[in-house]
Amino acid sequence: MKFHDAANFLYDLRRFGPRPGIESTADLLAALDDPHDDLDCVQVAGSNGKGSTARMTESILREAGLTVGLFTSPHLEDLRERIRVDGRKIPKAAVCEFVEHVEGHVRDRGAEGISPTFFEATTAMALWQFAREGVDVVVLEVGIGGKKDATSVVDPVASAVTSVTLEHTGVLGDTIEEIAQDKAHVAPADAPLVTGVDGVALDAVRSIAGEVVTVGAGGDVVPTYGGRTNHTEAAIGIEGPDWSVDTRLPTLGAHQSENAAIAATLARHVIDEQGGDLAETTIETGLRRSHWPGRFEVVEQEPLTVLDGAHNPGACERIAEVLTEFEYDDLHLVFGAMHDKDHRAMADTLPTADRVVACQPDLDRAEDEAVLARVFEASGAEEVVTNNSVEGALSRALREADADDCVLVTGSLFTVAEARTRWTRLQVPKRVEEINDARAVLSDAHVTDPGVWRMRGKGVHRVLKTRVQKRQAQYLKEELLSLGGECALSGLNDQDDVIIDVVMMATMAQFNRLVDKLDGQPYGLSVVGEEIRETLGIRTAEPDSGYPWDDGTAVMGILNITPDSFHDGGEYNAVAEARERAERMVANGAAILDVGGESTRPGAEPVSVDEEIDRVVPVIEAIADLDAMISVDTRKAEVARAAVEAGADIINDVSGLEDPEMRFVAAEHDAALVVMHSVDAPVDPDTEIEYDDVVEDVIDQLAERVLLAEKAGLDREQIVVDPGLGFGKSSAESFELLDRCDELAALGCPIMVGHSHKSMFALSGQDADERLPSTIAGTTLATERGVDIVRVHDVAENAAAVTVAETAAGTMSSGTDD
Repeated sequence: MKFHDAANFLYDLRRFGPRPGIESTADLLAALDDPHDDLDCVQVAGSNGKGSTARMTESILREAGLTVGLFTSPHLEDLRERIRVDGRKIPKAAVCEFVEHVEGHVRDRGAEGISPTFFEATTAMALWQFAREGVDVVVLEVGIGGKKDATSVVDPVASAVTSVTLEHTGVLGDTIEEIAQDKAHVAPADAPLVTGVDGVALDAVRSIAGEVVTVGAGGDVVPTYGGRTNHTEAAIGIEGPDWSVDTRLPTLGAHQSENAAIAATLARHVIDEQGGDLAETTIETGLRRSHWPGRFEVVEQEPLTVLDGAHNPGACERIAEVLTEFEYDDLHLVFGAMHDKDHRAMADTLPTADRVVACQPDLDRAEDEAVLARVFEASGAEEVVTNNSVEGALSRALREADADDCVLVTGSLFTVAEARTRWTRLQVPKRVEEINDARAVLSDAHVTDPGVWRMRGKGVHRVLKTRVQKRQAQYLKEELLSLGGECALSGLNDQDDVIIDVVMMATMAQFNRLVDKLDGQPYGLSVVGEEIRETLGIRTAEPDSGYPWDDGTAVMGILNITPDSFHDGGEYNAVAEARERAERMVANGAAILDVGGESTRPGAEPVSVDEEIDRVVPVIEAIADLDAMISVDTRKAEVARAAVEAGADIINDVSGLEDPEMRFVAAEHDAALVVMHSVDAPVDPDTEIEYDDVVEDVIDQLAERVLLAEKAGLDREQIVVDPGLGFGKSSAESFELLDRCDELAALGCPIMVGHSHKSMFALSGQDADERLPSTIAGTTLATERGVDIVRVHDVAENAAAVTVAETAAGTMSSGTDD
């Protein structure tokens, strides 16, 4: 079964409306041999805040060393976002396998008129996947209510009700009390229910749950909100009966401190249940790492640009509260919502905007933009205009806003999802040199088998793969065909609210004309055209960032100051010897010197912050006058801070920003930042990760890391991406990444590859002491693929390889034969 067939099967279940009760989900799980029976589950219910609380709980438990499954809804772009294990989306192959298992059962129940719904099926798929992965604990965001929600098929070890407002009254009841009682049925049998509600809602919760832990002013656990510490983080404190924490959250607002307190209390209950002890520092770090897209997410600073998926008046009220923490001139509001929401109350609750751009997400359930415009005119907005797409509305708002203004995108998570593509959509260049290459590219984009057969011979020129809305995809196809190019669409193109894969195949001249035709078109197509132009370098200026990789592939020489490095074994751990080694590397062609004080080899022992600083800082100070940039190879923000203050220009973080302070250190010192895709650092040789396509999965996972660094204040030209060869990848997967490393250009960042003497070369027959020729070959390949930095031990040999590869490329492009 192909992924698009499996996804279409699941999406097709949306024709069955929400159905209260757990019977259908239990029946489906029974057909899978009840995989949930042995899972420790946490349920998080509530009208607002349940998604954020679930994510915070998961983050704390992961920081405590547990393997955690997380189930949330809705998704922003891809149904696989709903089901994650340790942050990784469920593989496409697993989705196919699940559908193959349940397809017969679902059709049989459909014939009886009792087919599972989409939410019931995805809930079952989540529990099935979590059991297969052998997770230690599962965190489930409840869909609607509690008592009759599909997730209530489990017997939770810990549960929470975050908040209660009037919602889904046709299903849950007509009063706050009735809705609170319904939600309170998630209470665990042998543990207290954690809740942030008060007043009559709390009384109603107590009538169902019995033992309750209250969170809030005067409660059992008291959160405090200290306000913003920077443009993306806020200081919070939590006081429990015998514990307390002080940390920062990557989401703003006093309500988030309450969500954090609920999450911390839930995590403590889980660890207690498993017989462990949860350190306060673990809670603090886990909360600070709990990034949650689309929840008061500050994506730019000039103008202040905020994405928040608020979809009801209560959530809009919280946006208004958080905005008071910022100073700005005019407020530009981009608003799109579903037709079944209380638009008037939402408009009245939001701050009065100076300008409103009402828009319509690409969904059948979305309210017409003209209707929303009338709502905001009545609410007192000074200027109201309409746009038929979210991307177009956002572009207009950003174009009209001054640097000191604020642009707020809200009304629905679906609106935020479409707006967020401005920062997350990838245009992935594909190298297609023969028919088999074209066949693979088309199949990976879920093009149907007949489509692959028809298109495979037409893709042997410039090929781009991207993800866009349905109406954008159809327009791109029509326009490219009219220009003589080709365009293939994913088999998911008939589904609502799905961002679909598109493969565009054309000559550079055809792409050039396409970009011109997209300029000024509706539905956000001009934004897509600009992205295509940037990716293919159509009428773009040469980079001039001042970094050594602007003019071609730069060589980074490795200078390990460790006693246990896997290659040089700490040979250069004395300052004088390190200086001598650095001088030789610069003379041999190194444009960057990478100083490392902690090994990431398999089985390496961690090094304390103080010891690592003592190793690297004297060396950085000793080589600061050399004609090369200096990079510090570290996973710790404190070490990075000391290094850049000693003279380092670049921070090379092999953990991919695991230390939440790292991105802010880089931004504060305007240092370049290498963000590596890493599953474990140091490397755990027993780690096995299931990738559908290792290259596209790495790009997908790096995209959010890059956005985190960008939101901290870094430009993409100074954020370097590293696919992390050997880190959570097999040798074959590392070779695949090396061969297709040019596809990482989709991220809009410089690319670095670290392949020097790695164990991956054993796959091609080289032992540990004979991998220099292989490394040189890898450097040649990387240079040919357009990599910006190669990180190597043997500078002279690899610098020569770079020179030969670049000379050959220049000769071929110019036609020179002398």
